[in-house]
Amino acid sequence: MPHSHYPTLEAFVGNTPLARLQRLPGDTHNLIFGKLEGNNPAGSVKDRPALSMIQGAEARGDIRPGDWLIEATSGNTGIALAMIAAIKGYRLTLIMPENQSAERRAAMRAYGAELILVDKEAGMEGARDLAARLEREGRGRVLDQFGNPDNPLAHY
Repeated sequence: MPHSHYPTLEAFVGNTPLARLQRLPGDTHNLIFGKLEGNNPAGSVKDRPALSMIQGAEARGDIRPGDWLIEATSGNTGIALAMIAAIKGYRLTLIMPENQSAERRAAMRAYGAELILVDKEAGMEGARDLAARLEREGRGRVLDQFGNPDNPLAHY
C-alpha cells in the first residue's frame, strides 16, 4: 500500500484511507467502501469537526493562536480539540461529567488541555452551563460543538 506524506498533522485530518467492503449480506452489485476514520491523528471521526470548528472561528476572526478555548465534552471531540489546540497554539479548557473514563481524561491532559469535571448528576447540561458561564466571565471562547454549524460541515 502506498504511503502518503502530509506537511502537518492538521493536513492529515480527514485524509484517511478507504477500504472496500467485500463480504456484505444481501445481493448487491455496488462497490461499497468504508472510510477508516480511526486512522485520524487523534483516533476518531471527531478530528474532522474539531479542526473545522477551530478553522471556522479563525476564518471569522473570532479566535487566534494564543487565545483560550472552552468546550463541554464527553470524550472524543474533547480529545480531538485538545490535539488541534496543541498543534495550533491555543490553550484549552475542557469540561466534562466526572463519570467519563480515566483514559479519555488522560488523553485530553496529554495534549495539554485543562480539565474541569462536573458532577455526574449534572451531566453534559452541567458541563455546557459551566462552559457558558466561563465564557461570560471572559475566561475563554466556547466553540459550542452542539450548536456550531462548522461541526456538521466538517463531513461534507
